[in-house]
Amino acid sequence: MSDKSKVEEMEEESKKGQTDGSTELNGEDINSDQAEEQQEEVSVEDQLKEDLAKEKDKFLRLFAEFENFKKRTSKERMDLFKTAGQEVIVALLPVMDDFDRALKELAKSEDKEMFKGVELISNKFKETLKNKGLEQIEVGEGDAFDADVHDAITQIPAPNKKLKGKIIDVVEKGFKLGDRIIRHPKVVVGN
Repeated sequence: MSDKSKVEEMEEESKKGQTDGSTELNGEDINSDQAEEQQEEVSVEDQLKEDLAKEKDKFLRLFAEFENFKKRTSKERMDLFKTAGQEVIVALLPVMDDFDRALKELAKSEDKEMFKGVELISNKFKETLKNKGLEQIEVGEGDAFDADVHDAITQIPAPNKKLKGKIIDVVEKGFKLGDRIIRHPKVVVGN
């Protein structure tokens, strides 16, 4: 019995050794599995951080675009308010020209009371338009011709050398509404 027991003990020890060895191998498997899981967790974490960064960038770009849109529409709205009555004012400019012509003719007549009455109406009309933002473009004889501002309707020989390339006569007054020219002054230029 003792022989059997020694044989059995040896078998049991070899089984234990195999079990211990397999446990060691299983431990290595467990460690490698844990390492893979950690790498997966790290890569998932990195992926989430990358996604978050992309979303933040997208949000910031969208926010900046929205701010630009607000500024642009606000500016357009302000420009619209400044020139809202432009069509009406442009339509009234010939009436203002007629008042000027009428005043010139009435100045020649004997009836001074009629002249004063028409002059009062003309001044009130001009002040009303001025309050709405209308400004006359000041142009005089001898001013330099500027193609961006003036509209040359004809060229005539200059009476003297100083008036070459300069404005000789103003045929029709020009006006601005705010910063925008709504009617260019029509001028005669010397050459």
